[in-house]
Amino acid sequence: MSIQNLNTRDPFADAKNGNEDNIQDGLVHIRIQQRNGRKTLTTVQGLSTEYDLKKIVRSCKKEFACNGTIIEHPEHGEVIQLQGDQRENICQWLTKAGLARADRLKVHGF
Repeated sequence: MSIQNLNTRDPFADAKNGNEDNIQDGLVHIRIQQRNGRKTLTTVQGLSTEYDLKKIVRSCKKEFACNGTIIEHPEHGEVIQLQGDQRENICQWLTKAGLARADRLKVHGF
């Protein structure tokens, strides 16, 4: 009798093949963070580096009537921060603008 599920498989084999800095899951993570009281921040992480994030922030600020900026995070790279709970707005805007597909958006939060 042969047991097939005891074969060893390295789950990190694909990470060893290439440069670890270039490995990305391809998802765009949209998170909400609590500030003071009822104030919140919406962060967008994982957009491709070929896009000009300054133009994206400028357009989002105008579209959603909120303030926003680009933060350099040591682990995640450049992250877009928008004031308020803009999770639904940014999801619809990213798909409408063609910057991300709906199945590649991952929304986190309470």
